[in-house]
Amino acid sequence: MLTGLQIAVIGGDARQLEIIRKLTEMDAKLSLIGFEQLDHAFTGAIKEKIDDLDFSTMDAIILPVPGTTQDGQIETIFSNEKVVLTEEMLSVTPEHCTIYSGISNGYLNGIVKAADRRLVQLFERDDVAIYNSIPTVEGTIMLAIQHTDFTIHGSNIAVLGLGRVGMSVARTFHALGAKVSVGARKSEHIARITEMGLTPFLLKDIQQYVKDTDICINTIPYQIVTASVISKMPAHTLILDLASKPGGTDFRYAEKRGIKAILAPGLPGIVAPKTAGQILAGVLIQLLMDDLMERKGKEK
Repeated sequence: MLTGLQIAVIGGDARQLEIIRKLTEMDAKLSLIGFEQLDHAFTGAIKEKIDDLDFSTMDAIILPVPGTTQDGQIETIFSNEKVVLTEEMLSVTPEHCTIYSGISNGYLNGIVKAADRRLVQLFERDDVAIYNSIPTVEGTIMLAIQHTDFTIHGSNIAVLGLGRVGMSVARTFHALGAKVSVGARKSEHIARITEMGLTPFLLKDIQQYVKDTDICINTIPYQIVTASVISKMPAHTLILDLASKPGGTDFRYAEKRGIKAILAPGLPGIVAPKTAGQILAGVLIQLLMDDLMERKGKEK
């Protein structure tokens, strides 16, 4: 149980609701920031404004999956309030206070380091990323069906990257009857793609492998689908970019060329927020319990 633990949940989307529910079930005391438009009430949770939050009592701060923007703002769908996290706020927290976020950026890294606190990026964990790839794949299938006039079965699909998401995407589209090619850089990834019964190619050869592509699915978080790559694609190609913002596609050139390109990060929170929230909640509870046990051990 997390009895007595003071936790601030700041902003976010529907995934946070499952996290809040699970944490209250574990008897944690929650302060909810950016949830004033939420009708539902949780026992053991109090809605507050960020300026009224007593940071000096917080054992943990839970941010939404995107963390903050580069100017410190935290997005929330349950509030019109502008929520900004600052170094000053973190600096008054107890020394053991841990900040949890899905991903991070230069701003968040900077204020956490300046306040000398610990930041845990949940999406850097293999277990979270692998579990999260399941709703990501389902969302990708949904987008592929919505934005094409042909079946996935028999289509030529290029998947870029064989990370935790790329592997799940490639395997699932192959199971649906697509002809799947996967681009990677590492020789061990090329070997794994071959073992999976898919067509491997080196990313440096991408231009020749997209000439007959019906759907291009990118999972690489830097620009890989460049103008020169897009220029080689058929006009009907659909680009689905699953990488975090700003994605890995030259969207300007895709629009100029008349090729539909969709940036679709955060699909789990859109297509399956309950499941995505349960994944995050399970890992968060384990991490919070481990921290609590370690702290109690040091106090003895």
